[in-house]
Amino acid sequence: MSSPTVLELSRWQFAVTAAFHMSFPAITVGLSVFLCINYALYLRTRDPVYLQIYRFWRKIFAVGFALGVVAGIVLTFEFGLNWGVYAHDVGPIIGVIIGMEVATAFFLEAGFIGIMLYGEGRVSDKVTMIANVMVALGTLLSTTWILAANSWMQTPTGFVRVNGQFQPKDWMSVLFNPSFPHRILHMLFAVLIAATWLIAGISAYYLARGRYRPFSRRSFSIAMGLLAILLPWQLFIGDNVASTMFQYQPAKLITLEGNYNSRNSGYNVLVIPEPWADKDLFQITIPNLSALLGPHDLSGQATTPGIDTIPADDRPNIYAVFYGFRVMFYSALVMFATALVGLYLRLRRKLYTSRRFLRWVTWTTPIGVLAIIGGWITAEAGRQPWVVYGQLRTGSAVSHLASGSMIFSLAGFVCLYLAMLTVWIAYVVRQVMRGPDPIETMDIQPSNPPGGDPASQEQTAGSSATAPAVMTSAMGSGMSEARP
Repeated sequence: MSSPTVLELSRWQFAVTAAFHMSFPAITVGLSVFLCINYALYLRTRDPVYLQIYRFWRKIFAVGFALGVVAGIVLTFEFGLNWGVYAHDVGPIIGVIIGMEVATAFFLEAGFIGIMLYGEGRVSDKVTMIANVMVALGTLLSTTWILAANSWMQTPTGFVRVNGQFQPKDWMSVLFNPSFPHRILHMLFAVLIAATWLIAGISAYYLARGRYRPFSRRSFSIAMGLLAILLPWQLFIGDNVASTMFQYQPAKLITLEGNYNSRNSGYNVLVIPEPWADKDLFQITIPNLSALLGPHDLSGQATTPGIDTIPADDRPNIYAVFYGFRVMFYSALVMFATALVGLYLRLRRKLYTSRRFLRWVTWTTPIGVLAIIGGWITAEAGRQPWVVYGQLRTGSAVSHLASGSMIFSLAGFVCLYLAMLTVWIAYVVRQVMRGPDPIETMDIQPSNPPGGDPASQEQTAGSSATAPAVMTSAMGSGMSEARP
């Protein structure tokens, strides 16, 4: 076993890389689906506003996709360099799953991303549509394979240990392990919500300033409609994830509740724990709410086990698990409440004119990504001290490295990722300030229905009378890393 210093430095380096990497798939996976929806609507209606939306978000998708791929490659190298024992022991399972991601998702994306980004006008509209669908399918496949690998680490099944290695015994059991069905749905909804919230935030920014109104009204209408549908389902799926967690990883659920004893039936809004003293120094609690949310006890008297029931060597870090979960949960509640307000304003025909609401959505633009990062912190920190839950401890999986080289590489990664993140944010801000390309300069010939003219169509495209119909049409058109 390596020294505690090397272990912590290795964990921090992987955590920084994973958090940076996940910030991009959190946006690009959902954006790829959104691009498919808009291009399909353009082909169906020949309304140039849909093409304007598609071209604007395609630029942001392209840069985010490239940065996400770069960060993902670094993670793969870290498996072998920082976590050599882990790579050796789980290679026959995790290596195969990651290889399948490369052979399916990466090859699919690589084969069609060029057509998607540069093929418009050079190939037919149908080929461009197929390229968009293939890229979106690739991003979804990548998410699926990664969640299969990570979920197996959370709830390992279908294996035998041979000379210390995990050998697959039943691949169906490996891939469809107990936590996978709930977690893959939870993650897919999360990335769709994060991307849709980004779209809603930038559209709200334009609406609040009266800029690009046909573009912003259409985008905002579709985004708020999708959020009103996705968020209630996400809360329901998240509750199922918690139920699975209680069955297979009770220590994680106990820790995120934040109680050191079993006498509290309330929900801890805020705690300041003292792990060395087995108590909370300070806490703000809503009485009886934990019994309603957790055991679903209507009497409000049910209690959850305390952290003192977990052996000291098997306890996760309460700070990471407690606050990681609350970042995710509170963000979800804020988004859900905002989506309900948006639905109310739509019914009152004030969705595009309520300046307070538009400013609120603008300021909360990053909240979807924050919720995803908080959820991954909860999942990964809550699994500790196991890298493969109940089978392989994290401290036994790290490579034997020098502390000095770890400090140097960690500092280098932090500086590099901060620089790349700054460039990414600056690029998005620049594109937002520049705005979408004017329809008049896009070299398209929209079809003109009998009795109408293109000018009147453009003005009508952003009107409140057609916004609900556009959202309904969009609804009918169809709709990330394992870490030690």
